[in-house]
Amino acid sequence: MPPPIVDVHTHMYPQEYIDLLTSRTTLPLIRTFPSSPLPRLILLESELPLLAAATANPHHTPLPGRPLSPHFTSLPAKLAFMARHSITTSLLSLANPWLDFLPASTAPSIAHTINTSFSASCAAHPGKLYFLAALPLTAPLPDILTSITHAASLPHCRGVILGTSGLAGGAGLDDPAILPVFQALAAAGLIAFLHPHYGLPDSVFGPRAAAGEYGHVMPLALGFPVETTVAVTRMFMAGVFDAVPGLRVLLAHGGARRRFWRDGWRVVGGMMAFWWRGGGEGEGRLGRCCGGRFTWMLWFDGSTAVKAAVDLVGADRIMFGTDHPFFPPVGEGADTDGVWESVAGNVRGVKEAFGETEEGEEGARAVMGGNAIKVFRLVGE
Repeated sequence: MPPPIVDVHTHMYPQEYIDLLTSRTTLPLIRTFPSSPLPRLILLESELPLLAAATANPHHTPLPGRPLSPHFTSLPAKLAFMARHSITTSLLSLANPWLDFLPASTAPSIAHTINTSFSASCAAHPGKLYFLAALPLTAPLPDILTSITHAASLPHCRGVILGTSGLAGGAGLDDPAILPVFQALAAAGLIAFLHPHYGLPDSVFGPRAAAGEYGHVMPLALGFPVETTVAVTRMFMAGVFDAVPGLRVLLAHGGARRRFWRDGWRVVGGMMAFWWRGGGEGEGRLGRCCGGRFTWMLWFDGSTAVKAAVDLVGADRIMFGTDHPFFPPVGEGADTDGVWESVAGNVRGVKEAFGETEEGEEGARAVMGGNAIKVFRLVGE
């Protein structure tokens, strides 16, 4: 029997979420257009001029937003994708923008509905599907903590997915007010999957990007990695991992700027030692994060260059993730029911990173599924 493959980074929009976005009149929202066979998810302020033009002229091109294929919304499509790529188990999570846009009055009930829906999907396919819950971070703290308790009570929940903005007001993940959330997650044994969404300001990419000419390319390809790096560095600088030693964090997209983790944090630690006059606290944190292992239990999903991540944190801190349904097959005659190069490329990357020795095969098995089975408590379920 081949070793198990566990996909820790795979997204879905449940029907309840699709209905919510379709009913909205402000971003984020879903719209359909006569010239497109698929509905489109519109997220970015820079897409509003295109939305206005396409609303006024049904045949206007280009269209705003991201096309939502059945791979975003259909559980049978997700299962077919898993079967096509020999994926044993997937941990489903809501894709951005999660629930960050909701008012405090409705966020808790919608989080309950979304997480219950995910749980039902997983229960229908025991052993194949688990999920990471969405939290109502715009709601008052007691409601967020209640949502964590509810998520932890669902038998197929193994963590939560978080953006980088933090609580209502967007003060970030180094905001002292969010510490009770991290403490509750640690106490419940739920892993926090840190995922980018907000990127960088449109002005960074220039007026043409701000006008929507470049679509999602610049915010995703450049903004996302920087966003993740900045967010987790702020957590490190603020002492979040010292304050909540039981907090476990999974970083999306290979941990973003991996070279920064190796070189940049040495610089950060040196500056901390200087600023705090005496070096003990800064140097202590530096040793715990840059000494060859992240003893704060930070994991990287394997959706970018594997070898660099292995060299940085070791094979025991890396998990396989496809980021499905993003990066589908492209080009003339592309078949989204066929092999996705975004997955096949990651599999090749793992094989190339570890080689064909017995030790290498053991490392590859750990990355492809063994680590996730242990960390997410999937054994025997």
